Amino acid sequence: MKNWVQIVAGFVSVVVLVVLRAQGVDAVLDARKSDPVVMGWMVGSPPAADKVIRFGDGSFFRFPMTRWAFSNMRQLVPTKVVARSGSASVIHRVERADLDGVMFQPIGGGEAMSWAQSLDANYTDGIVVLHRGRIVYERYFGVLKPEKQHLAFSVTKSYVATLAAMLIAEGVIDEKAVAAKYVPELAGSGFGDATIRQLMDMTTGLNYSENYTDAKSPIWELSRATGLLPRPEGYRGADGNYAYLKSVAKAGGHGEKFVYLTVNTDALGWVVSRVTKKPLAELLRERFWSKLGVEQDAFFEVDSLGVEFAGGGLNLCLRDMARFGEMMRLGGHYRGQQIVAPAVIEDIRKGGNKEKFAGAGYKTLPGASYRSGWWVLHNEHGAYAARGIHGQGIYVDPAAEMVIARFASHPMGGNVNLDPTTLPAYHAVAEHLKRGAR
Repeated sequence: MKNWVQIVAGFVSVVVLVVLRAQGVDAVLDARKSDPVVMGWMVGSPPAADKVIRFGDGSFFRFPMTRWAFSNMRQLVPTKVVARSGSASVIHRVERADLDGVMFQPIGGGEAMSWAQSLDANYTDGIVVLHRGRIVYERYFGVLKPEKQHLAFSVTKSYVATLAAMLIAEGVIDEKAVAAKYVPELAGSGFGDATIRQLMDMTTGLNYSENYTDAKSPIWELSRATGLLPRPEGYRGADGNYAYLKSVAKAGGHGEKFVYLTVNTDALGWVVSRVTKKPLAELLRERFWSKLGVEQDAFFEVDSLGVEFAGGGLNLCLRDMARFGEMMRLGGHYRGQQIVAPAVIEDIRKGGNKEKFAGAGYKTLPGASYRSGWWVLHNEHGAYAARGIHGQGIYVDPAAEMVIARFASHPMGGNVNLDPTTLPAYHAVAEHLKRGAR
């Protein structure tokens, strides 16, 4: 029971930090002081007692230990490999030292900030910028290395939903069909009469919430069911991803509004696996990893039955995530192959329903929408992004011919905490590259 109290305390501490920050009190170690190398986490044989990070006591999911854990998840939870094959595709490098000095104005005002300063502000673990397919900027911090995988969190959703969109384009799945048509076990749940398109665009009406500051929130119940957070003594909740999905009830009508819910993608992943008769790890290997010329294996976090966490369990290396973004920028074409049909990419770029999205109140994303697992900004560059909590992301800017891939371990989960120093920074670099400035 003591371990569970510690875990809850860790989540509650996040709420406290939010309150303190609102009062102007900086109670969080900055990026330099919280660097996992500086902190000395998990060094030694064995590490010192006060430098140990474990899954069982929940310390792996408490800041600043997360700065080590997000780059070492395979040491903490069960996983399934997404295997690479063949030779790695060559990404040419033309470094641009001038990017560090690109200035921008954070959302909400305040002093102007440089690109280099934004990396610390966002607790960046690794970032790579591609311009016209070439690496113009690449940096790593803490324990992350080019060959090392990092937890992508909800960037995973963009991979899974893109797979679903491909199957729809191929006529394998009907986007207007309800989930129960493909997975009868979902018939009695809130997903049963939701269409595949509603799952992909997050417009279901479910009795479920995604509050990362509430230890009793359903998102944490899902994490405990899938084994991605330790279970308290006497746990009697669902055992596994599929069991939890069957327990989610309906609340309101489907298709009425945008509500971002991780379980939608988990249900979508179940549909995709059932229809193809293949696990998600194999589908990613077959559809993406075998064609992109990736450098490293990826891996999926899985539950006790080996079911992949479709809503946020993919771990991969930074350059491989950038390759996926570049493939999207090029209309689904990469390395001499049409990996994703152009019509699928074009549909994503057009975006979803802006009115339904606006009702969700994302203040840092005015005029945006959500389509097939991607956040579409509808700005003058036509940018769209895959986004994950704590600062993970792929940012595709077609007008600037730019792709940015980033891993981070910001102490606050929601991207609303990073957007003010991320979105304008990305756009400023895009403008800089677009002008051809050096």
